[in-house]
Amino acid sequence: MPVPSLSMDKRGPIAHLTLRRPETQNAIDGALLGELSRACEAIEVDDDVRAVVLAAEGEHFCLGWDAALLDGEGGGPHADPFGCLAELPRPVVCAVQGDALSAGLELALACDIRLAAEDAHLGLPETKLGRVPMGGGSQRLPRLVGRGKALEMILTGEPVEAWEALRIGLVSAVAPTDRLVAEAETIAGRIAERGPIAVRYAKEAINRGLEMPLEQALRYETDLTIILQTTEDRAEGVRAFLDKRKPKFKGR
Repeated sequence: MPVPSLSMDKRGPIAHLTLRRPETQNAIDGALLGELSRACEAIEVDDDVRAVVLAAEGEHFCLGWDAALLDGEGGGPHADPFGCLAELPRPVVCAVQGDALSAGLELALACDIRLAAEDAHLGLPETKLGRVPMGGGSQRLPRLVGRGKALEMILTGEPVEAWEALRIGLVSAVAPTDRLVAEAETIAGRIAERGPIAVRYAKEAINRGLEMPLEQALRYETDLTIILQTTEDRAEGVRAFLDKRKPKFKGR
């Protein structure tokens, strides 16, 4: 029986996804994409999962696409291969160690929060090989770091080191390699303690709102707020505040 390229381990309200192809530097192939899609489907219907941590085994997070996928009949992955991760209602915290290049960075870009190890390098080197990013990098990177920095990174193909990634907003924090996953788990744990409906709507408001004119986005935020007022969790939050205790959210 083949060993899965991606493992999923649920620990309380947090689902842990781990790339498990260290012998290939976690190169992404068709099998791994299929496993990622199925994992996202399972998480989406599991109301007990409130946050996700994505990490990888081995020295490097991911060095890119598997050559067999690029050389195949389709010439590469389908459009937005990491969209299933980006569209998850649950927040995804990504822990990047070593190098995250090409598909590796594009996978990380599909997550909501990124942490980098002190030795990390993140980049999209496709132009060095006469290609362009094909996993969403040319669209998600400029939305995160701005058009100018994204153009510099993509056109030169040069990666950035961890502290530069932090400076430009590509990652939220830098941690020692031996503490990286623990730091990601801490952030995911904090998110899991918050109201799950509020977290989902907040993520939706930000992600959808960025694609809208400001006036429309503000109306969308108001609509989500009105819907949230009708939930049991919102009432529990008010009661807990008045009672000076921690709320017990149920996701309803």
